[in-house]
Amino acid sequence: MANRDQPVNEKLSILSLQRNGNLVLKDAGQLTVWATNTQSISMVELHLLDTGNLVLLTLEGVTLWQSFDSPTNTLLPNQLLTRDTQLVSWRSKSDPSSGFYQLYFDDDNVLRLLFDGLDTSSVYWPTPWKTIWAVGRTSYNTSRRAVLSDTGFFNSSDSFWFMASDLGIGPRRRLTMDTDGNLRVYSLDERRRLWVSSWQAFKEQCRMPGVCGPNSLCTYIPHENPGRRCTCLAGYKMVNQTDWTFGCEPISNLPCDESEAGFLEFLRGDFYGYDIGVYSNYTLERCAKECLQLCSCKGFQHKIDRINGYYVCNLKTQLRNGLLTPTFEGSMYIKLPKNELSSYDEPFQPFRLECSSQLSTQLDRPYRKFHENKTVKFMLWFATAIGGVELICILLVWCFLYRTQKRSDATIQGYLYVDSGFKRFSYDEIKKATSNFTQEIGRGGGGIVYKGVLSDQRVAAIKVLIEANQGEAEFLAEVSTIGGLNHMNLIDMWGYCAEGKHRVLVYEYMEHGSLAENLQSNTLDWEKRFNVAVGTAKGLAYLHEECLEWVLHCDVKPQNILLDSDFEPKVSDFGLSKLLSRSGENNSIFSRIRGTRGYMAPEWLLNRSITSKVDVYSYGIVVLEMVTGRSATTGVDAINNEGQMEQRRLAKWVREKMTQGTAMTSFIEEIVEPTLNGNYDTCKMEILIGVALQCVEEDRDARPTMSQVVEMLLE
Repeated sequence: MANRDQPVNEKLSILSLQRNGNLVLKDAGQLTVWATNTQSISMVELHLLDTGNLVLLTLEGVTLWQSFDSPTNTLLPNQLLTRDTQLVSWRSKSDPSSGFYQLYFDDDNVLRLLFDGLDTSSVYWPTPWKTIWAVGRTSYNTSRRAVLSDTGFFNSSDSFWFMASDLGIGPRRRLTMDTDGNLRVYSLDERRRLWVSSWQAFKEQCRMPGVCGPNSLCTYIPHENPGRRCTCLAGYKMVNQTDWTFGCEPISNLPCDESEAGFLEFLRGDFYGYDIGVYSNYTLERCAKECLQLCSCKGFQHKIDRINGYYVCNLKTQLRNGLLTPTFEGSMYIKLPKNELSSYDEPFQPFRLECSSQLSTQLDRPYRKFHENKTVKFMLWFATAIGGVELICILLVWCFLYRTQKRSDATIQGYLYVDSGFKRFSYDEIKKATSNFTQEIGRGGGGIVYKGVLSDQRVAAIKVLIEANQGEAEFLAEVSTIGGLNHMNLIDMWGYCAEGKHRVLVYEYMEHGSLAENLQSNTLDWEKRFNVAVGTAKGLAYLHEECLEWVLHCDVKPQNILLDSDFEPKVSDFGLSKLLSRSGENNSIFSRIRGTRGYMAPEWLLNRSITSKVDVYSYGIVVLEMVTGRSATTGVDAINNEGQMEQRRLAKWVREKMTQGTAMTSFIEEIVEPTLNGNYDTCKMEILIGVALQCVEEDRDARPTMSQVVEMLLE
């Protein structure tokens, strides 16, 4: 539909093929709504082909325009989906204007589904928390082409493909981006004259974001059409009685005073995303208390972690993408005013309008014919010109006042907030914060770090990425990864800059620098070193097992462990991170070896599949450095069996000393850094060394997980 967002009246509107070769659509007021903007010196013809393609041809057979180049919500067999086209759903089944769901090729050359709602936007297919390799896609293509064949076989340049259930020559088919966010192939049943679904991207009709709007719950009903039902949560009411996509709004304001609020529980309720924080091993009472103390907390999930055997607490700032599913092992607790809890017998109330409701709106276009009056027409054009001049003057004055106000209130305007809560800075703001990049505090392969002061007087570490070493894709991956993480032992990211060729990350400033600097200056006593080991383990355990998206760091080393004013460690620099799939597949293989020599696990060098155990190995090496005070990159000088001096890898040297020692005490005294002067807990030191040696086992299956490391250190 060429004019889907500007419909015309069914009467007096005209589609005409002009002599100059232009196809024009005019409404009843004779205003041009749409045109092909084509020209030809020879005669042209408009043909509707058997393929469904509407083609504008010259007599010589040259195609001037074709409808296949501009799909709306449907792709017909042999019609290409390319980098310049996309499928956009209808707003509803009776409204063909642009809807909320899109099928398109992104900048990584991957075919994706996007939800672009009234106030939120997110990619939801393929599974966003999995890598493209884990879902069988590839970004190593440049064609960005996808097509559905006559036989019902769909093939895309990113290696995605599927077959319709009635594969073969015969039925007429179409691929449609439906209003509910599901991508389906329909086959025509000629006998019944009905379109029947022969493939769909989602079997469960509640898995698409936004199907029932915010503060609502989608219930999967497999034997009903459309297969789901929407309900408002208790304490909420529908925003728009004729459109469920607006969701629900609170009946009364939530109190900030924790003594005035309580919770209503319902089982099997899953709300994806919008977490304030994710906390492991929290009791129900502790989780509820955390939510009550935060005004922004709308509720929380409390669910069992089957792998580790403890409960996980998810605090929610928004209640979106809610669905009731038997596979969710936990409960959802909705925050409500305490005096209203007794009035709700059920945790959710049914909508008055079901998802399947059909709405039809009659457009009011009261056009009527009129006789043209040239005098009136001249006066109308003259008045329009005078009005245009006045409008331009008003706009110029408004722009001047706006720019003046913007300069005087720079701390309020000029920021673009993103879903994860950090800010987008302009490059001018970055230059001002760093005094034109004068105070350098660190340098590495990925970029240079400067100390800066933001407009709100916060001291920040500002990392300017080197264009040759880190491109836009890696930069955006780091931003999206760090922005969604929240743990006391992970560096806190405040914002970023993506302007032209400039790529900048803004972090909190760490007063005591990196662990590497402190090891060189011998400023860390035994207690601080042990706390650094425990805190780093907790941060990595969160990355591997507790956050919403499982993350590999891939470059754990002392330079990437920063210490705050209390010497609390924070893991930083996720530029080399990769996301793992939720289902636990450990088959991610990187295209090239990445990391730092001395800290890389053996499987890196052998080009084997990479798992979280590469971080465990690197962590073990870091711990051995803290214990021995010796560098993992340069190795350790040792005397071999022939009495000659040679270098040993740090882990190998420690194991050799362990086998040579007559007792554990003498072994520890021999390898521990001399500057500690024996001021350490021998029992804890023995545990720390034992854990480190387990972490650096050659066989990755023999290494513990990071959560197991935390447990062993805190026993």
